[in-house]
Amino acid sequence: MLYAQVHLTLPAWVHDAVDTTRTYEGDDAKVALAIDLSRRNVDARSGGPFGAAVFGPDDRVIAVGVNRVLPHTCSVAHAEMMAYMLAQQRTQRARLNESPDGSAIGPITLATSAQPCCQCYGATVWAGVDRLLIGARSEDVEALTEFDEGPLPADWVGELENRGIEVVRDVQRDAACDVLRHYSASGGARY
Repeated sequence: MLYAQVHLTLPAWVHDAVDTTRTYEGDDAKVALAIDLSRRNVDARSGGPFGAAVFGPDDRVIAVGVNRVLPHTCSVAHAEMMAYMLAQQRTQRARLNESPDGSAIGPITLATSAQPCCQCYGATVWAGVDRLLIGARSEDVEALTEFDEGPLPADWVGELENRGIEVVRDVQRDAACDVLRHYSASGGARY
């Protein structure tokens, strides 16, 4: 029999960890939430060391994601992908920054604990975000863990900016790298 559906979930602890009524003003606060989610995911052993959050123009959380690849046996269950899918389901918009009549909604921001891999980079192009905030760089991920982040265009930042997506790197980079170190020190598997 062929499977006819996919069921992906965040760990139960997320409900207590995220306050959707709070405003997260500024880039540091947004990325700090993504990093906190990544650390909690490692500590709870509920997935890999990556967290992400989608924010609306009011600086409130629309959706969050953590890495769930191994728990769900699903290679697309990266933190950014989970956050995008859940935000799209919550808003009922495939492009988060576009209303059904085509008018702009935004800015929509994705904050992530680490630079998106090639898969999540591709999803970022189409998800409908206006800003991308990044903690650790891909070279940090590859140096501190055993993850392969995959190939990106040589000017990946320029490619996103050409599509109207502002990219801000190295936000809370040291804190994000600390989670990657913590994950490796705790014997983390490849998620």
